[in-house]
Amino acid sequence: GSALRWLFKMVSSHYKVGDPCPGHPYKGGLFQAYLPDNREGQKTAVLLKKAFEHGLTFQIKSFDGAERVTWGQIPHKTSWNGGKARNGYPDAQYLHEVCTVL
Repeated sequence: GSALRWLFKMVSSHYKVGDPCPGHPYKGGLFQAYLPDNREGQKTAVLLKKAFEHGLTFQIKSFDGAERVTWGQIPHKTSWNGGKARNGYPDAQYLHEVCTVL
């Protein structure tokens, strides 16, 4: 089937006032995610868009002493194939699981 492909460009920046480490830099990144282009996938896309708008899609974590943007607690499929083991499709339970989290 066909896929909805989401591209996110999270720019490098600095923590702001009120964040855990004001002025401390963090590195951004390029992220992509996939959903099936069907009714259930489109409904899930609306929920994922709302989560993104509320700042729930990404988080900043420390890796090897450097802070960087990573995926947050909401699971995303980062590959269109490879199955569940490779964070892709087919995965019959994914849409149900992600909607439960949302």
